[in-house]
Amino acid sequence: MASSLYSFLLALSIVYIFVAPTHSTSRTALNHHHEPKVAGFQIMLEHVDSGKNLTKFELLERAVERGSRRLQRLEAMLNGPSGVETPVYAGDGEYLMNLSIGTPAQPFSAIMDTGSDLIWTQCQPCTQCFNQSTPIFNPQGSSSFSTLPCSSQLCQALQSPTCSNNSCQYTYGYGDGSETQGSMGTETLTFGSVSIPNITFGCGENNQGFGQGNGAGLVGMGRGPLSLPSQLDVTKFSYCMTPIGSSNSSTLLLGSLANSVTAGSPNTTLIQSSQIPTFYYITLNGLSVGSTPLPIDPSVFKLNSNNGTGGIIIDSGTTLTYFVDNAYQAVRQAFISQMNLSVVNGSSSGFDLCFQMPSDQSNLQIPTFVMHFDGGDLVLPSENYFISPSNGLICLAMGSSSQGMSIFGNIQQQNLLVVYDTGNSVVSFLSAQCGAS
Repeated sequence: MASSLYSFLLALSIVYIFVAPTHSTSRTALNHHHEPKVAGFQIMLEHVDSGKNLTKFELLERAVERGSRRLQRLEAMLNGPSGVETPVYAGDGEYLMNLSIGTPAQPFSAIMDTGSDLIWTQCQPCTQCFNQSTPIFNPQGSSSFSTLPCSSQLCQALQSPTCSNNSCQYTYGYGDGSETQGSMGTETLTFGSVSIPNITFGCGENNQGFGQGNGAGLVGMGRGPLSLPSQLDVTKFSYCMTPIGSSNSSTLLLGSLANSVTAGSPNTTLIQSSQIPTFYYITLNGLSVGSTPLPIDPSVFKLNSNNGTGGIIIDSGTTLTYFVDNAYQAVRQAFISQMNLSVVNGSSSGFDLCFQMPSDQSNLQIPTFVMHFDGGDLVLPSENYFISPSNGLICLAMGSSSQGMSIFGNIQQQNLLVVYDTGNSVVSFLSAQCGAS
């Protein structure tokens, strides 16, 4: 049933991709109440290591390493002192989208990131740019490019904007020494056959610490006014992520296509933090392993509105799921108690808890793992929380976070249609065969 629904939505996307009539877009308010810029469209997503000659073990190892770096960046966002000159953002990610910029349209790929807001790509003239597979965008060669004035509301939405000759300037740091600097502008972005004018973006002329071959920039999908959903004035988007190593593409649906998704059970209430309004905090009440509810104080998953600590975010770019340490230790011990397998060291692969597979794998019995959200119980399939990085090992795709915030990672979201509905402050989950034709 879920697979049929997902196939129907993909077919629907081919029929209903269109753009609303072009009109002048007001930048006078950050809270948009006018009609969306687009009716709805679909974007295909590729895993950052897709098409590379890598084994499943190598794919997992690289993904876990990137996820660990991202965890450090996210934690740096929580710990960054107020008033810093260079604000810290998550950046990085696991999924690339293909799009084009300018007139004439110039294709490039960019990371999809639910942990940040800014849309940016490398631009000429470059003070420092990393290698990318497509030509670096030259705004002087585009008839639709305009600089963003310093008085613009979206310039003021930057945490620390500067001004040069009435041109808005930005600096985004990512917690590990990587940084992008440049000018803000507006431009036409094209997704497949859908062209959208007057999108505010960062034209990165000094980009340091990147160069992983992961696209030419980043598309922020967070909750702030600079993100793609906010600029499109859409309150719903959804994605369906294929497992690591799959030859099929993942998909991102925005606007009316996501609106056509029937909200499934379970769901969870979205919460927005005043300290870090970008993040998608969700409402988790508890966890179970097998039939055993774990002895975890529900308050460890609650967002502290006073200082912005605690809580759990859902994130597209973090590979594993991370729980605060006392919650993770309860999960860890429950699996050790119920698996009846020998514990082995998997740290070389980036995993904290691994087991030796039984000689007869038909005897392998993995306890269920349940996330108890306020809107229902999400029972994950075992392949969403146990993975085999190498022959003979099976490892828990979870870890411990050290800064009080938990993260619902993308391995746990694979083969789920995840629907973000910011208008109604809810995230819904529906089982699906992502990438199925």
